[in-house]
Amino acid sequence: MASGGLEEKFGARAQRAAVPVPRLAGHRGRVIACLAAVYLIWGSAYFAIRLAVRDAPPFLMAGSRFLLAGILLYGGLRLSGALSPDRRQWIAAGWTGLLMVVAANGAVVFAEQWVDSGITSIVLATSPLWAALFAGIWERWPSRPEWIGLTIGFSGVILLNSQAGLRAHPLPALSLVFAALTWSLGSMLSRHAHLPPGLMASAAQMLTGGTLMLLIGTMSGEWSGPAPSAAAIAATVYLGIFSSLVGFSAFTWLIHNTRPALAFSYSYINPTIAVGLGAVFLGEKISWVEIVAMLLTVSAILFIMQGRGHHQLAQLRPTTDAESSGARIAHR
Repeated sequence: MASGGLEEKFGARAQRAAVPVPRLAGHRGRVIACLAAVYLIWGSAYFAIRLAVRDAPPFLMAGSRFLLAGILLYGGLRLSGALSPDRRQWIAAGWTGLLMVVAANGAVVFAEQWVDSGITSIVLATSPLWAALFAGIWERWPSRPEWIGLTIGFSGVILLNSQAGLRAHPLPALSLVFAALTWSLGSMLSRHAHLPPGLMASAAQMLTGGTLMLLIGTMSGEWSGPAPSAAAIAATVYLGIFSSLVGFSAFTWLIHNTRPALAFSYSYINPTIAVGLGAVFLGEKISWVEIVAMLLTVSAILFIMQGRGHHQLAQLRPTTDAESSGARIAHR
């Protein structure tokens, strides 16, 4: 495509992003319910993952939770009369699921074998920073307040990685940064992907991603390990039912029907819940440096939200069934 065509294309997108959108009052209750789900459930998910990977094979555990959630959601939708995804929609669900389920969540379960759940949640709270950068590709480049937020946020990441818990395990530390990056990339891309409409998008992503994760666990020889404890199995079921089935589906709806900043707002709620649960039930300790890093991350997200105009970002974007079924190139 010629440079003039690129400018025209992305310029038009920037103009569309700047136009105020009407608030859909009829969906306000659903927005609140979905936000509550990702705030509370995902805040506890880091604790549950840490509990599960203590004696359960990480990739088989993660694959099982997503496959369980995908089967339940897909089966329920089909019984209610929803159409099965077509070939193009399965392909879109496959590559977005590869980024969001396999790469992002796979990196998290790998890292939490060594890294505390509270620290993991703080690193993953940088997802909106990456999302702001990726949004520049399809929507508009970050504004000055957003650049300030990005600088503050990544300073927090550098500060956090200076701590002994992450310095002692450099590969898990890098995998957490990789998880935040791939989750944000997959989320932004899936906003425009040719995914199935409604919750069927979540079901297809979890089915494909969970299957791929089980394949990775099988190829890694995880089936030969000892049987997981009852606590690990219970944590896996909790992650499958609540974090994946409820939480992932709620986030998918938010990312397709609200502005990205509102959908990603869970990032500055989750660390507080995760740090508290880890300290109370797992005996995890958090230093003042880690608290400062968490505050820097939260401040960075607030700068980014201010830069995009919180009054616009909190508004719902009306979506037609045709658009939901896949006139998008990216999903979040």
